[in-house]
Amino acid sequence: MRIGRWLDPAGRVGEGFVIDDRVVPFPDGATVAEVLESGLAAAHALRARAVSGGSALAAVRLLAPLWPASIRDFVAFEEHVEGVTASIDGAGGVVPEWYEAPTFYFTNPHTVLGPDEPVAPPVCDRLDFELELAVVLGGAPDADGRNLTREESADRIFGYTIMNDWSARDLQAREMKVRLGPAKGKDFGTSLGPWIVTADELAPRLDADGFLALRAEVFVNDVPIGEDLVSNMGWPFPELIAYASRNSRVVAGDVLGSGTVGNGGCLAELWGRNGGLTPPPLREGDEVRMTIDGIGTLTGTVGAAVAAPPVAPARSRSRARH
Repeated sequence: MRIGRWLDPAGRVGEGFVIDDRVVPFPDGATVAEVLESGLAAAHALRARAVSGGSALAAVRLLAPLWPASIRDFVAFEEHVEGVTASIDGAGGVVPEWYEAPTFYFTNPHTVLGPDEPVAPPVCDRLDFELELAVVLGGAPDADGRNLTREESADRIFGYTIMNDWSARDLQAREMKVRLGPAKGKDFGTSLGPWIVTADELAPRLDADGFLALRAEVFVNDVPIGEDLVSNMGWPFPELIAYASRNSRVVAGDVLGSGTVGNGGCLAELWGRNGGLTPPPLREGDEVRMTIDGIGTLTGTVGAAVAAPPVAPARSRSRARH
């Protein structure tokens, strides 16, 4: 099944199933958030009740397929880490700590963009994309989402979507020197779409170790930039979910990104490998098109940069205690 959200010609938001070349609203006026909370089995029952008809897919504008409860973005591809590290220090390599546990950061669920929706980046010199597969969590009545096992985590996977983690690399580099972040180098925009493909659709693509054998590709202005297999992740998705739930909680509607695929899944990796800004950073008007087997295509364009109010530097204070 494919589940999505859309805007019809009258400006009304629809939520439901994408069936072949049509969009069909959920029965009873259900929302994507409610369907995710109910879980995958309930979604299949709802699909059996979905009436035929709806609207032509070509007549509506697809929106982000959900408003995430939260977004965790992992860094699960060793090759990506090698290349991006080289863009920072010229040497590359992967620190031993990367292998010990999957690392992630939280980004902003309030700046999510849909298919073909332009990103409005901050003023920066090194705008980049990141090609990722994201997992969308659903509800499960047998656990509250805390300290999940790998098996419990697998049962929480409702489906998958493509994720573009837009990145201002020069802003990110400054933040990371303070040993915290990324923050403003990332939180201005995350594209999701074109829809959610339910987990059962991709189950035949799981290998013996639980990795998804899907091909991922990215193009800038129709020029191929990178391609990789999602199965080159260091950890399968259930282990990422289990780690996210450690001494914490995951809920329906959470989105967990795989992190950037290797072999050109972002420009920064190639800058590290090429020893310079080749290919060049993104500029206004550039189109970034991402395709993942079994999911579809997510396209985004770069809009005009937005100059935010200036930031005052830290004040020098006396450090008096009394």
